[in-house]
Amino acid sequence: MKSTAHAFRENSRRALADPGLARALTRFRAGFPLKRAQAVADLPEFEALRDEGKRIKDHTLAHLDLYLERFEAAVRARGGHVHWARTPEEARAAVLGICRAAGARLVAKGKSMVSEEIGLNATLEAEGLEVVETDLGEYILQIRKEAPSHIIAPALHLSKEQVAEDFRRTHAQLPPDRPLDAPADILAEARTLLRGKFLAADVGITGANFLVAETGSTVIVTNEGNGDLTQTLPRVHIVLTGIEKMVPTLEDATTLLRLLARSATGQEFSTYTTVSTGPRRADDPDGPADFHVVLVDNGRSALLGTEMQEVLRCIRCGACMNHCPVYAAVGGHAYGWVYPGPIGAVLDPALLGLEEAGHLPNASTFCGRCESVCPVRIPLPRLMRLWREKEWERKLTPAPARHGLGLWAFFARRPRLYAAAAGLGVRLLALLAGRRGRLRRLPLGGNWTAARDFPAPAGRTFQDLYAERRRGG
Repeated sequence: MKSTAHAFRENSRRALADPGLARALTRFRAGFPLKRAQAVADLPEFEALRDEGKRIKDHTLAHLDLYLERFEAAVRARGGHVHWARTPEEARAAVLGICRAAGARLVAKGKSMVSEEIGLNATLEAEGLEVVETDLGEYILQIRKEAPSHIIAPALHLSKEQVAEDFRRTHAQLPPDRPLDAPADILAEARTLLRGKFLAADVGITGANFLVAETGSTVIVTNEGNGDLTQTLPRVHIVLTGIEKMVPTLEDATTLLRLLARSATGQEFSTYTTVSTGPRRADDPDGPADFHVVLVDNGRSALLGTEMQEVLRCIRCGACMNHCPVYAAVGGHAYGWVYPGPIGAVLDPALLGLEEAGHLPNASTFCGRCESVCPVRIPLPRLMRLWREKEWERKLTPAPARHGLGLWAFFARRPRLYAAAAGLGVRLLALLAGRRGRLRRLPLGGNWTAARDFPAPAGRTFQDLYAERRRGG
């Protein structure tokens, strides 16, 4: 997926001017947060579970090399194959090589954010393979040639009317007067059409929510069952995932699964939880003949041992974006890459570079809701601040902001001068505001006053009031 993270401001302006997106995001704001709150209220030990989830991920990341090697050995012992990919190019080459060796013509894909990260579909299609997304949201986006706008609800920016229109346009072989008014109608049509693709696919590609070192298993959760069909019906199953998905044991995976569904969709457990361990054995009724795991680094290992390592605890539940006021205003496409919202504001600069994604850590009010709902307690606001510091140190911050902060620092280091200047500024703004008590325009504050008035200061500074209280006034 080509990044437009550098154009976050322009993307956001377009998003804010889109009335259809605004309606979709209004529905979104009322959904996931309420369901999560109810699910958490129904589980008294939820906070203790968050602590345990954090501990599991911290322990795993501290010994990631050990567990990756153990996982590889376990996969090979059960007849599977492990491919290591340092870069997107290596990951694409590994998947393409497996498909070619299998003589594949049709590839069924379950949901995989890493495949979006490395731009897999375009590579496979350029080599003549037909690629079909089987997650309903991803299938809709494939028809529209759009990228996901959310980690767990990739098509949340669309209305059912838009989807129905796309289905009528794309599925021209079906009766034009068929009903597509209800979500169930849309789901039934997609399910009917995809069934044939599942049966005909030569290769199935899925992501993984967790990798289990002790057994060499991969775990994926879905609510539609497409993950099951993608990995059991084709001759070859490829798991494409990041190295940070590792956990030591199945029990650890189970602990994190209890956090995942509640944090993501407010469910106690996802409808389908599929555990895959190697290819089909002689007495198995179904399953793939070949089983491959492609482990993608793409900058993740460079975060180990750094102050940014904590972002690798992420279990991709989407809770941070479900509760983010910035995401709720502009949606996921404004972020310009695979991972939107607060987790994207931290992860994207690490994977794309600060020059490309430097706007994203600044797209935060620092309200702290993302950290308060993160199931593995990632301190997202603090990590965004760290990116801002790096941006400042590397002089990537826009010149007006740098000069403004430099001017503020000059006064802040001189308390008496600061107090005098602040007092003068406060009185001047109050005078300009007059009886209205607010300003329609503000020098150097045009972005603020473009959408709202600036409330005028009451006329006295905090330091004045503080000094008065100290004097007992």
